[in-house]
Amino acid sequence: MLTIELIDEQDQSLTEQQFQLIKTCLTEAAKAEGVSGEVVVTLVDNERIHQLNRQYRGIDRPTDVLSFAMNETGEGEMEIFLDEEAEEELPNLLGDIVISVPQAVAQANEYGHSLERELGFLAVHGFLHLLGYDHGTEEEEKDMFARQEQILQNVGLTR
Repeated sequence: MLTIELIDEQDQSLTEQQFQLIKTCLTEAAKAEGVSGEVVVTLVDNERIHQLNRQYRGIDRPTDVLSFAMNETGEGEMEIFLDEEAEEELPNLLGDIVISVPQAVAQANEYGHSLERELGFLAVHGFLHLLGYDHGTEEEEKDMFARQEQILQNVGLTR
């Protein structure tokens, strides 16, 4: 089972149906990947995601989605080892996904599809990054984007 916390930090409120769609997409992604755990999705404006992108990735511009995986050790961090029994008692904190709603709106317009499609895409994209998917090489990109499309089709968000 996937536990999802949605935090809306931006001024442009989404509808309850759009919030539910994000949850549905993430639940489907977790099911497709065979994982359970907890994820936090924060909806922000371009200024906030720009600040996070600069701070954590060294890229001085806004972006559409950022993922912060909790199950991987970051550069310069100590790895924590738990015995199996202790590990089973702790929740599986998958991580945080941050989505820029204004960027999602702009990209939906640019690509000629609905905001719902773009929000679903960004949520699933961010979720797959939490699980270790990447698109740094052509092969990785092909694999990740095919996975995203399959999950989005499963929830009826086709192009």
